[in-house]
Amino acid sequence: MLNLYPYYAFMQGHGAVPLDNALFKPLPPALEEVDPNTLLHYTNVLDAMVDAAYVAMRNLNVTTVPVLITESGWPANGSRRDEPYATRELASTYNSNLIRHALDRAGTPLRPEATPSVYIYELFDEDLRPGPASEASWGLFHGNGTPAYLLRVTGTGELLANDTTDRTYCVAAEVTDRRALQAALDWACGPGRANCSEIQPGQSCYAPNNLRSHASYAFDSYYQKEGKAAGSCYFQGVAMVTTTDPSHGDCIFPGSKRMNVTVAGMSAIQTSKAGASFTLRLRTGTAHDQMTPMILNILVASILSWTIWS
Repeated sequence: MLNLYPYYAFMQGHGAVPLDNALFKPLPPALEEVDPNTLLHYTNVLDAMVDAAYVAMRNLNVTTVPVLITESGWPANGSRRDEPYATRELASTYNSNLIRHALDRAGTPLRPEATPSVYIYELFDEDLRPGPASEASWGLFHGNGTPAYLLRVTGTGELLANDTTDRTYCVAAEVTDRRALQAALDWACGPGRANCSEIQPGQSCYAPNNLRSHASYAFDSYYQKEGKAAGSCYFQGVAMVTTTDPSHGDCIFPGSKRMNVTVAGMSAIQTSKAGASFTLRLRTGTAHDQMTPMILNILVASILSWTIWS
């Protein structure tokens, strides 16, 4: 588990690290970093940091342990004199590009087959945190729950806006233990009393007929039944909240089905699909944090002084 901050590499590099290199922005070939030992080209600082860890692990004869990036982010505010690059614009650029980079699933130059999961530091600003001014401004949200800035992932949409707060779903996490996932599915459809009729043979959500798809439907059924209450999308760590509507074809997930509403005397059922293109997995230590809008398909999380994700 690694805490990787291209922001600090850039700030402490005294010009050796180009800003665009730290922000995942395209670089001309002449500015790409080249490892003299492997001759691999690096277009961003984060990949270089991850591969440095892989090499160090290999030197210790550790080759089967996956890398998890437990913290990465960019401050949105800081001292104008000492921290001129701690700005909302650059924080939005870094975290948005970080999400895109993880969604590409392209791995790193040394390990293209392995894309590390990433937790964004952090969910909320810590306004009383000591140290440089930037220490208080790493959050995606201010303390009152309003977004510190918008994440732009698709190039046309803006995320972390207030209108995403009611569009959350509960699905099976990407990396899970199969036995734990099966146990969670059995519990959701049994003692949890989730409505699992749609994942039975011949029903609309039976296909694709695999454990993760069926578990996702059952998890969302339970999550919506419980009113999206804190802790209702945990299932011993094999579930995660997302703003990406998991509905597909004729299979409409419970979170997509809005209750009947009356407009001008007419009754209608609204079915919607979230426009966000990724899923946010939050690392929190308090119950209320799970009720915050969650937006990512990389596994994004927050760490205040929190040490476990739920």
